[in-house]
Amino acid sequence: MHKHMLAAALFSAVLTAEAVAQQSDQYDYWAPQRAMIERGQQAVFMCNGLFTSHRTLAQVFAQELAFLRNPIGTAAGGDYHVDRDSRAVEVGAPGDVPVMRAVFREGIGCIILPPDQTLADIDALPELTLPLPPGDAAQVPWPDGDLIEPRALPDTIDAGALQAASDWAFNRPTAEQDTLSLLVVYQGQIIHERYAPGIDMTTRTRTWSTAKSIASTLIGMAVDDGLLTLDAPLNLAWQPEVRSPETDPRRHITLRHVLNMSSGLETIDNGGMEYATGSGLSYWAGASSVSGALSRGLIREPGSHWDYENYDTLLGVYALKRALGGEDTYAEFPRRALLDKIGMRNTLVSTDRFGDFVLSSQVYTNARDLARFGLLYLNEGRWHDERLISEDWIAFSRTPAPATVGRGSQYGGQWWLVPEGRDDIPADAYSTAGNRGQYTVVVPSHDLVIVRRGLDYGRQGFSQWDLTREVLKALDPGQ
Repeated sequence: MHKHMLAAALFSAVLTAEAVAQQSDQYDYWAPQRAMIERGQQAVFMCNGLFTSHRTLAQVFAQELAFLRNPIGTAAGGDYHVDRDSRAVEVGAPGDVPVMRAVFREGIGCIILPPDQTLADIDALPELTLPLPPGDAAQVPWPDGDLIEPRALPDTIDAGALQAASDWAFNRPTAEQDTLSLLVVYQGQIIHERYAPGIDMTTRTRTWSTAKSIASTLIGMAVDDGLLTLDAPLNLAWQPEVRSPETDPRRHITLRHVLNMSSGLETIDNGGMEYATGSGLSYWAGASSVSGALSRGLIREPGSHWDYENYDTLLGVYALKRALGGEDTYAEFPRRALLDKIGMRNTLVSTDRFGDFVLSSQVYTNARDLARFGLLYLNEGRWHDERLISEDWIAFSRTPAPATVGRGSQYGGQWWLVPEGRDDIPADAYSTAGNRGQYTVVVPSHDLVIVRRGLDYGRQGFSQWDLTREVLKALDPGQ
């Protein structure tokens, strides 16, 4: 009897172990936040689409909102409200998921509000009323302005191959790759400019992570001026505050580490949580872009592992804010130091509701302004006779992050590099890159800048390097 009881007990234990082994952690505990963030995304896309890009509701629903799985309503109406007097959008009806609101602010673009704020709080939100540089851009010659005299293509350009490259960019094999504009600048001059229906040279759209390269440029200016040091610890007030800050391992993280996406801090965005928590809460739900960036724990030795995270960029931007000092100096810095100097009049650098720049993604601009930005790098940091960025900083931007060497070497200092093993385009090419197909490619060996803007969705997959290959066929006939 004892043997039977023992056998039964063992059998029961096996069953219990099997039952435990069969359990899996499949429930999405973050579903309510994902729903809130999706409403916040729609509010931001609609607000910027209408009041920053000056598009129609039909255009916004057809293109901007194609990125969302289940947008609320249609262009004809639904559970959303557009307040054109206040330049604001409210998405959703009160219920388990909060109503999310975004508001356009002068000089900044649309700011997302948290669920506990309403349009009555608009006047408390940041704005930038700094006047634009004097003069009419339409009367100022390119590249400082938009006046372009008609001229023939250089003899070295194959017009048919250039048109074929343009058609390649616009006539995509999948509708999910939606090209809005293509700009090709050769030897400083625009040799090709094309826009999709409903888009023109004034249309601003979101840069997504192309903003990171703009952030790095501004940070580099501060480094060049001695306000920041690339290899010095960030010296930030990490959260949560520890009893002995001198023992916090995060104190060893440097500016180089975060700009190389190698901080060693906990993965959030790159771990499938970008639209549930992390930077998504500041992009789409009104949380601070700073406090979240400061709140990650160290899980790897700084510099040892490459991990693409929005918060790493935002740590560098926060270090820039601390180095600049006053709030007004910080708020005006992108305009005064960079944008106004190279004619980027159509560019809005957005903030969160606390006035901190969301320079990892939230910039709205047009193709010509991004071409100017690319020209600054093509000209090794000089704009006419003024040096704006040091050659050392450009070299840092183009040098593979140590943690990527031998693993693709595809990333530098907030710029993307030609991957190891790719030999159909020049190895000196480098590029910004943003979600939905935002690219500014610089090819120094060919005196070339290429800008492609898109509103891609779904799987996306547009390759800036394939585009570069196609454009180069016009410069190197027979390639």
